[in-house]
Amino acid sequence: MRIGNLELTNRLIAAPMAGITDRPFRTLCHSMGAGMTVSEMLSSNPDVWRTDKSKLRMVHFDEPGIRAVQIAGCDPDDMAQAARINVENGAQLIDINMGCPAKKVNRKLAGSALLQYPELIGRILRAVVNAVDVPVTLKTRTGWDPEQRNCIEIAQLAERCGIQAITIHGRTRHCLFNGEAEYDSIKAVKQNVGIPVIANGDITDPHKARAVLDYTGADALMIGRAAQGRPWIFREIQHYLDTGEVLPPMPLQEVERLLTAHVSALHDFYGSVKGLRIARKHVSWYLQEHVPNDQFRRSFNAIDDADEQLDALRAYFEILPNQIEELTEPCSNNA
Repeated sequence: MRIGNLELTNRLIAAPMAGITDRPFRTLCHSMGAGMTVSEMLSSNPDVWRTDKSKLRMVHFDEPGIRAVQIAGCDPDDMAQAARINVENGAQLIDINMGCPAKKVNRKLAGSALLQYPELIGRILRAVVNAVDVPVTLKTRTGWDPEQRNCIEIAQLAERCGIQAITIHGRTRHCLFNGEAEYDSIKAVKQNVGIPVIANGDITDPHKARAVLDYTGADALMIGRAAQGRPWIFREIQHYLDTGEVLPPMPLQEVERLLTAHVSALHDFYGSVKGLRIARKHVSWYLQEHVPNDQFRRSFNAIDDADEQLDALRAYFEILPNQIEELTEPCSNNA
């Protein structure tokens, strides 16, 4: 899988997700088999570039794998400048967000709101492509609403503007994340452009990944929500694509190792106060399929000390196998 002059190690990409795909999560997904990871969305508004939040979201030269940054905005000049600054900071690929359905983003005419204005889209794409010497990609949706599905038109426009690859989330903005992904639309885009097409939406397991690749003809897959609390999904999917075999469930000891390492990385990256708060949502995702009830999650979320978070996780994983065994034991028949 190639995007411009960049060669990915496979066809699996970790999607940019605001508040989630920070450096610790990108590093983890890369180690778990993602061929590329994309940063959480960065605003092109120059007024926020120097904030601590924006600085933490930027990629840096010492990150593993291909360093990809997603930017969002509606002003061509601001978008071009944002692209240049991120390349100067180490970005090897710039991705343009025209798929975010959030109201606070759309109200600023950014994200998926731009799908209503193809002429402005063209100006933004050309400005960013001409501003940097790294590949520029586009992430978008099938349209603004079901009556205005224009993903083929946008994809062809993007190709003419020099975009090197396009990711299609198989929903309109109106659909948000509801309903089933529109793989027919992704297939149609693939049949009408020559640049790589990346399929996104509802790719939750190895079988679904194989089916989406086969049906759409897409060149790669982008995985977002399914990787929350399960970053090893990339390894599972790649193994299935390579061998046709499904890997066994991740052993609890390995889950514990990955989770505690992730939480420690969040503490180190953000500092203990902010890091422990961000860790709470990740821990909740990790434990959804392992914790028999919500009691531990509630008590964990009440912890306000970083070291205590790690101690609580280690203690819980010591007793978790016994709790799971008790729940799975057949009921005795004393009648």
